[in-house]
Amino acid sequence: MSAQGVNKTRRRVLVAATSVVGAVGAGFVAVPFIASMNPSAKARAAGAPVKADISKLEPGALLRVKFRGQPIWVVNRTPEMLENLPTLDAKLVDPQSTVPQQPEYCQNPTRSIKPNYFVAIGICTHLGCSPTYRPELAPDDLGAEWKGGWFCPCHGSKFDLAGRVYKGVPAPTNLVIPKHTYLTDTTILVGEDGGQA
Repeated sequence: MSAQGVNKTRRRVLVAATSVVGAVGAGFVAVPFIASMNPSAKARAAGAPVKADISKLEPGALLRVKFRGQPIWVVNRTPEMLENLPTLDAKLVDPQSTVPQQPEYCQNPTRSIKPNYFVAIGICTHLGCSPTYRPELAPDDLGAEWKGGWFCPCHGSKFDLAGRVYKGVPAPTNLVIPKHTYLTDTTILVGEDGGQA
């Protein structure tokens, strides 16, 4: 066949159609491969922010929620609990929370966004035990100067109601405050700060 008998337009259409079909086929092959690199729904849920409903949290009570496999504490502190916080400063390692274990918006005397609600990761900063909530005043086992807080039964570390560590205990630093924000007056979102940082 001679060069004059070749239909160049037909050839271009066939080459273009073959290219399009090849590109679509490559896309069908690539999509599952790329999608397999994304984390699973279970993995995404494990790191997803959690909501804490505090509408029924009574004054002095503790609410526990789970975030990324860690216990999160939310305490509705009473006015008396808040009044006692500054009286403990001399007994604490870092009363002003200068070591950055909280978002900037919680670097204040109450280590919180709203003074009465305290949010913290419920893990001792010594070896990772979960301290016990002890809101009572002056119990026999903790002494007459105890004004409420957390006591770690593993090695005896003590934290006040702002999660600040006492002097002379194994825990080196205050409890960690997670990123969090208020979606409403009665709902806290733990794991995101809504751009407050």
